[in-house]
Amino acid sequence: MKIRYCVGGFFAVAWSLFCPSLGWADDSAPATLDSGNVAWMLVSSALVLMMTAPGLALFYGGLVRKKNILGVMMQCIFLMGMMTVLWGVVGYSFAFSGDNPYIGNFDKIFLNGVMPSKALSLEAAAGEMIFVVFQGMFFIITPALICGAFAERMKFGAMCLFSALWGIVVYCPVAHWVWFENGVFNEVGGIYPAIDFAGGAVVHISSGVSALVCAILIGKRLGFGQEPMPPHNLTYTFVGAGLLWVGWFGFNAGSALAADGRAVNAFVATHFAAAAGVLAWSVAEWIFNKKASILGACSGGVAGLVCITPAAGAVNPMEGILLGLAGGVGCYLACTKLKNTFKYDDSLDAFGIHGVGGTLGAILVGVFAHEHIGGRGGLLEGHPQQLVNQLISIVAVAAIAVVGSAILLKILDATIGLRVSQDEELQGLDLSQHGEEGYIFL
Repeated sequence: MKIRYCVGGFFAVAWSLFCPSLGWADDSAPATLDSGNVAWMLVSSALVLMMTAPGLALFYGGLVRKKNILGVMMQCIFLMGMMTVLWGVVGYSFAFSGDNPYIGNFDKIFLNGVMPSKALSLEAAAGEMIFVVFQGMFFIITPALICGAFAERMKFGAMCLFSALWGIVVYCPVAHWVWFENGVFNEVGGIYPAIDFAGGAVVHISSGVSALVCAILIGKRLGFGQEPMPPHNLTYTFVGAGLLWVGWFGFNAGSALAADGRAVNAFVATHFAAAAGVLAWSVAEWIFNKKASILGACSGGVAGLVCITPAAGAVNPMEGILLGLAGGVGCYLACTKLKNTFKYDDSLDAFGIHGVGGTLGAILVGVFAHEHIGGRGGLLEGHPQQLVNQLISIVAVAAIAVVGSAILLKILDATIGLRVSQDEELQGLDLSQHGEEGYIFL
């Protein structure tokens, strides 16, 4: 009994020390939030969460071999749990607090001071608590994207530790650089103001480049290049791609942080870019392979969505088509020609789609951005410095992704090991890592 009281007292004291202002009863300030903005941001947050599971889980799950589908799905659902808790405890504070342009501090640890009706300058459209949960969905899906690079061969425990550490070491600093009001690349107050409306650099370049590092350092799957490894269920991939497409409306249009004209522009530009990506990839396949595939159409749609992500709130829908076409063709070439040339085993083309597509989008927004849409003009409006800023931000994000990921992987490999054994890999991760077997009915 005494132990129970001591433990309870410890947590009570710790809570009061770390969260002195998180008192719901004291939240007496009048709510100043717009109900339409609140509703839209709640829906957008749910849409982005849906992108990880079931969206990404089905998209990736259909691409792996049957013996690994539950392993992929477990990665997605577990990251939804682990990264959410990590975001609330420390991630949000590291990304969105402090005065330093490069990293946050502990001011908002355990969501200290975050209230449902409190509106800050950056989150004034719908309140800080909604901003917390919306940004938390990005924190979930970004490391989940990386899982596509080492699918079918990484230990589950190593994946968990890598994702958690990567979120703190790589994602939080990048989010602070780009989206925090004092960040070095913030498009309003940064030293090198860069346009990244919904995460071209924060989400896709960071995850895509890290995915390439993972693919190279973890090594190729057994039999890679010697035996065929076709997707086991493209029906799942098709359903997952559709869910990703719909969820991306919350991802991009929700990044306006309000139900306003910029959200509408982002929504429409996103849809047109995805459509153009489907066409571009399919036509490229038709030219090179004489046939268009469902896998190619699904991949092209995602490539178009990735490419428009940094630009959705800065270009018009017709320019969204141009970005979608560029993403479809560019990512197709990366996933075929580039990958075959250098022979790295990026299992599900996380780098080819997210790294390359995010980079293309981050560059092209520096060309096509309109001041009357997003507040900053690009090269075609006579602002060459904007393109320079975009390139600087791309290099900086890629650099921290490479260095951070490589260090984390080396440490984990030297301590707990990264790969499953050969026997476990041949058996499949479903059984070897989770003691389960997937039964596929479709």
